[in-house]
Amino acid sequence: MKPLMAALGLLLAGCAGNDAPAPQAGDKPTIVSLNPCTDAILAEVAAPGQLLAISHYSKDARSSSMATHDAARFASTGGTVEEVLALQPDVVVASTFLSPATMAAMADLGLDVRTFGAASTVEESIAQVRELAALAGREDAGERLVAQIQQALEDAASAGEPVEGALWQPGGIVPGEASLVSDLMRRTGFKSYAATRGMAQADYLSLEQVMADPPQVLLVAGTEAGQTHPVLDTVTEMRRETFDTRLLYCGGPTIIEAARRLAEIREGSA
Repeated sequence: MKPLMAALGLLLAGCAGNDAPAPQAGDKPTIVSLNPCTDAILAEVAAPGQLLAISHYSKDARSSSMATHDAARFASTGGTVEEVLALQPDVVVASTFLSPATMAAMADLGLDVRTFGAASTVEESIAQVRELAALAGREDAGERLVAQIQQALEDAASAGEPVEGALWQPGGIVPGEASLVSDLMRRTGFKSYAATRGMAQADYLSLEQVMADPPQVLLVAGTEAGQTHPVLDTVTEMRRETFDTRLLYCGGPTIIEAARRLAEIREGSA
């Protein structure tokens, strides 16, 4: 560890207080995660005491892919260099959207930063699980999670006629076909309402369009005025279901819950 990093780390750790017990991770590298998607994976595969902190996003129900009780098990940071440095992790796991300035500052202080993008397919997510598990020195735990994901997808698969579904996300937009949630919808027996109408990633789906051209199933994952409008109750040929925003964006263990929920919704259309 560079002398500057060690000195700053001791200073900042002292400012943070001494009440918390020192983490015990054995010979495994200690990790701080700044990305809500990697938070969820590392929470499953890391050894006790190995994941020093998760991102503040995972403590907020509006941006977390973790259940509240899971996020509560871990400390969190706001992602600042000072907060991360105080924890003196062996590895920092961040999003590819980490600002260049923050990346440079962490590198200058000797922090080992690894970045991960958003998975757009199940295969990409499984690859990330394995990469993060290897980074943590916990390959066996990674393979257990992969097996659980694969079993959940097998259980949720449908051999019947696909059901036309429209996923109405926060802001009134639809997901693109090159997104993980769209991949999951295909695997669980849905055909895309948006794709068949030429809609692309983040295109706006208006209440007027839903009323004039309803899908078989409308999966509502937002709380815009149009998405909660009582006039939707009058569309008798359309079934409306809620879809938790926690299940929209991240892979890893989130796939398990998302696949189960999608299968439950599809079976309600049978």
